[in-house]
Amino acid sequence: MSRTRARKSLGQHFLVDRRVLGRILDAAELSTDDLVVEIGPGKGVLTRALASRVKRVVAVEMDPGLAKSLTTAFRDRPDVEVVEADAREVAIESLVPPGTPYKIVANLPYYAASPIVRRFLEAHHSPELMVFMVQREVARSMAAAPGGMTLLSVMIQLYGEARIMGYAPPRAFRPTPKVTSAIVRVRVLPEPAVAPDSTEGFLDLVKAGFSAPRKQIRNCLRQGLGVSADEADMMLNEADIDSKRRPQTLSIPDWGRLYTSFRATVRG
Repeated sequence: MSRTRARKSLGQHFLVDRRVLGRILDAAELSTDDLVVEIGPGKGVLTRALASRVKRVVAVEMDPGLAKSLTTAFRDRPDVEVVEADAREVAIESLVPPGTPYKIVANLPYYAASPIVRRFLEAHHSPELMVFMVQREVARSMAAAPGGMTLLSVMIQLYGEARIMGYAPPRAFRPTPKVTSAIVRVRVLPEPAVAPDSTEGFLDLVKAGFSAPRKQIRNCLRQGLGVSADEADMMLNEADIDSKRRPQTLSIPDWGRLYTSFRATVRG
């Protein structure tokens, strides 16, 4: 597998730094009973390390050439299953039996990282823990505290507690990317943090709130929802949120209260 070349079209950067590998493994809090879904196993460096520590590894690889090479490399390991599929589309129940606890451990391709993470977090059968590597700026957005929140922050933290566990310089990969990466751990909540009656409706409200993130939340809601100034003020007052705050300062509970007041005031 060492001769396999990375494909730029798939955003492939193979991890070669053993210290970074160790940080990923430590962050995943692995046990010998774990079932781990690895996304983007590449040349199998992380796959092999996982297989020596857990009960079973299901490695999901989109690249046909790499998937074939991995299948050959692990042909004598019944505890490692290689699945050729796109993690953004594969049926999760085909990877993990319904009701079976599992973890995600991955070095995600940059271009598909956020959609993949969100897909598994939003799934009915979500993992109990996710550890993955993404671009540093994306990681910081995922784990941001109020004051630096983004739409992505809310989308991730609605479902789990995100924390940056370390960084990986460009030299930790081959070929060398142009950006620094970060290891993110998301401890998945048993249910959404604010448990809205409609997750889709809640996220639509949040998207409206971030429609103009440099503006005050009052103006963002007017623009994003198409409501009147009076309606926006009523929503914010009901949710006990200062209308002059910026959307990036709102916490998950703030958004939860705002959604409740939106349902009562505008849709009521």
